[in-house]
Amino acid sequence: MNQRIKILREQSLNAINCISHERALLMTEFYKSDEAQKVSVPVQRAMSFQYIFANKTICINENELILGERGPAPKACPTYPEICIHSLEDLQILNDRTKVSFKVETETRKVYKDTIIPFWSGKTNRDRLMDNMNEEWKHAYQAGIFTEFQEQRAPGHTVLGKKMFQKGFLEVKKEIEAAIQSLDFFNDTKAYEKQEELKAMDLVCDGIILFAERHAVELERLAREEKDSVRKAELEKMAKICRRVPAHAPETFHEALQHYWFIHLGVITELNPWDSFNPGRLDQHLQPFYEKEVLGGTLSQEAMYELLQAFWIKFNNHPAPPKMGVTAKESNTYTDFCLINMGGVKEDGSDAVNDMSYILLDVIEEMRLLQPSSMVQLSKKNPDRFIKRALKIVKTGFGQPSIFNTDAIVQELLRQGKSIEDARNGGCSGCVETGAFGTESYTLTGYFNLAKILEITLNNGFDPRTKQQIGLHTGTIADFASYEDLFAAWQKQVQYFADIKIRGNNVIESLYANYLPVPFLSVLVEDCISKGQDYNAGGARYNTSYIQGVGLGSLSDMFAAIKYQVYDQKYISLEELKYAMDQNFEGYDELRAKLVYNTPKYGNDDDYADQEALAIFETFYAAINARPSSKGGVFRINMLPTTCHVYFGNVMGASADGRLAEKPLSEGISPFQGADTKGPTAVVKSASKMDHLRTGGTLLNQKFSPSFMNNDAGITQVMNLVRSYFRMDGHHIQFNVVSTDTLKDAQKHPENYKDLIVRVAGYSDYFNDLGEDLQNEIIERNEHESF
Repeated sequence: MNQRIKILREQSLNAINCISHERALLMTEFYKSDEAQKVSVPVQRAMSFQYIFANKTICINENELILGERGPAPKACPTYPEICIHSLEDLQILNDRTKVSFKVETETRKVYKDTIIPFWSGKTNRDRLMDNMNEEWKHAYQAGIFTEFQEQRAPGHTVLGKKMFQKGFLEVKKEIEAAIQSLDFFNDTKAYEKQEELKAMDLVCDGIILFAERHAVELERLAREEKDSVRKAELEKMAKICRRVPAHAPETFHEALQHYWFIHLGVITELNPWDSFNPGRLDQHLQPFYEKEVLGGTLSQEAMYELLQAFWIKFNNHPAPPKMGVTAKESNTYTDFCLINMGGVKEDGSDAVNDMSYILLDVIEEMRLLQPSSMVQLSKKNPDRFIKRALKIVKTGFGQPSIFNTDAIVQELLRQGKSIEDARNGGCSGCVETGAFGTESYTLTGYFNLAKILEITLNNGFDPRTKQQIGLHTGTIADFASYEDLFAAWQKQVQYFADIKIRGNNVIESLYANYLPVPFLSVLVEDCISKGQDYNAGGARYNTSYIQGVGLGSLSDMFAAIKYQVYDQKYISLEELKYAMDQNFEGYDELRAKLVYNTPKYGNDDDYADQEALAIFETFYAAINARPSSKGGVFRINMLPTTCHVYFGNVMGASADGRLAEKPLSEGISPFQGADTKGPTAVVKSASKMDHLRTGGTLLNQKFSPSFMNNDAGITQVMNLVRSYFRMDGHHIQFNVVSTDTLKDAQKHPENYKDLIVRVAGYSDYFNDLGEDLQNEIIERNEHESF
């Protein structure tokens, strides 16, 4: 890391996260204009895209090499009023909250009060969404049965494929023109709709080219004024690059990075996909440029590393747009969930690890930035050297990279109907979500609280927290003569709430297709142009809508406790157990100790508890999988929580596993915090018993003592653990390498641990930025010191 990069990195780390009203104001100005009222919705969206990029601030930071900011300055975060609007109270909360705050200037509050809120109130997509949800959906949502991603952000959980590293937008415009010319207005009843979508796609190509040219103009101005000859030459070179890309396909390493960055800004400015868009398999995309220039002798190793490090800083300049309403109080991460993929296999199935794979790992280790997040795809065809190199970064306590099973990912995608080439070109984004890169729209629709549904079942469909009958009448406690009766009642409730969730999401997908198409994202994803169909309307080659199951480990332990203590051992009746739970176990210390310490637990390779996890998995899978979506695709499941296991636990009372009221649930497919007492090998054996290949991703967290991985022998043992888990078709595993004592001390003395980073769920974050409940949840995860 040279002096330039050190300075840029420090500037990025120290920049103040703030709310920028610029995009919201430009969008409002456009929608108020006469031009916006005269055109179709897709063309309207494209014209708004053009208007923003023709008028937004051009930010060129001193000495930087990769150009372009989402807002008018680093860490200046835009908002998206067409999706939802922040109230003045929201802005105050974001400004004042002690963790993950966003500075809100007086001018921004004034613009919101005078212009943005008056215009958009009642017109946002969130307003439409809530107006179109039935009472059953609203009651379940308020109770915490599920969440809804598209309430405050747009679909877009997708990844760039190889196409856009090989094409410029002038070439894409030729594809669009050919598609327009091929429209059949005599026999295709959708020809006009396709024409309007394709016109919109053409306009956004012009918009992103214009944005790059505006940077070139500003660079040329700066170059004329620059006194330092070295910087003057850099500015002139970057101006030429911005004249070339993204209009044309990149030809150099520098052009490839800048080309992608303009595309990235286009996607996240058009709408707010929040946690998805990224370059995907960056080592594969950059290897040809590396071979041409670095191995060809026209670009030095030092210059290449400098460009990559500058590229990394651009990601770190972009906090995730903050949420609104009650979630403005709770949302506690700046992370935008951009996930860089490395390794895996090529289209022909051979080992894809290359020079760039190791180079990118070097950059990740040295830069040590939260964004972008990183992962390695590990196939049985990849060398041990690759996984060991990744683990040497993991052992530093960075929480990156996470590790994914390429061979499982390919099988998952093949099972979903992808071609073998598209499957091998795929990977994961966000936390652990599987998709075919550049060819698939795979949208996360929201989290599903499997454990809360048991609470509802034990109360005959009634929610004790909201005091509403939100579920089916499946029987009182007295009606469950056997464990099988209780489990069958829970299954009925799961199916009922899955129906509510899916009905709602089909409506929501239609609202986005009709009101908020994304012509820019559409030109990037295969088949949208040839179909003349928007990404949000099913234009991608593949379309998948995921529902994320939460609380598997907790629920497995709840069911195991009821089966073991009530029906098998007959230690206590179900009525008595429920009464104790209703009292939050006050006065029932002995019972709670028995539930916590003397009951089979998932995560210990104990079939008694693990079979409950399998039954839960099968129930959830049957309720969701392959059901049709409004985009012409299907719904599928994955198992991840991000941080929702904290929220979902907060809306629940005490539970049969001995968990107290409002405490977090387990995360991902990990055991409940502290329940995995038999070591990491037992954990992966328990987790492998479910069929990961029928999901779109599962998340497994493990915590190791730093002393365990402080030598090659420890790293080799962890590598063997990962390899073994992946041979059993495990999808993903990630590690926190930090001691419990360190975390406890950091909680007491945060001023001494400003740089402490931990793995939360599918992402890493600063420990000091986490809420206390989430900090405690991470502390309580078992720290393994041996196998």
